[in-house]
Amino acid sequence: MTELPLRNTVFEKIKTAGSLTDEELVRSLSKSGIGLAEDKFNKILLDLEIMGLIKVSWLTKDTRRIEVSVIEEEEDQYEQQNKEMMEKDYEASFPGLEES
Repeated sequence: MTELPLRNTVFEKIKTAGSLTDEELVRSLSKSGIGLAEDKFNKILLDLEIMGLIKVSWLTKDTRRIEVSVIEEEEDQYEQQNKEMMEKDYEASFPGLEES
């Protein structure tokens, strides 16, 4: 069985919890048998944040809050109108199939 990259494992832990502190994440990883050096842990968090998968914010001087990034996709009015016009044009390209 191939092992997932460590970054994926860390992200899955964060995703499962939804939101947790860095200390809670380290404890959770330790329980799973994964020990990370602090610099490696910080690099993984930075990579995940750069990819837009998580948000990291400071709660106190020594504690960080880590949460899954929620990407809300807004419907662009122009894109919606364009999509509707393309659908109408497509339907109109079949002559003889008028709606009754």
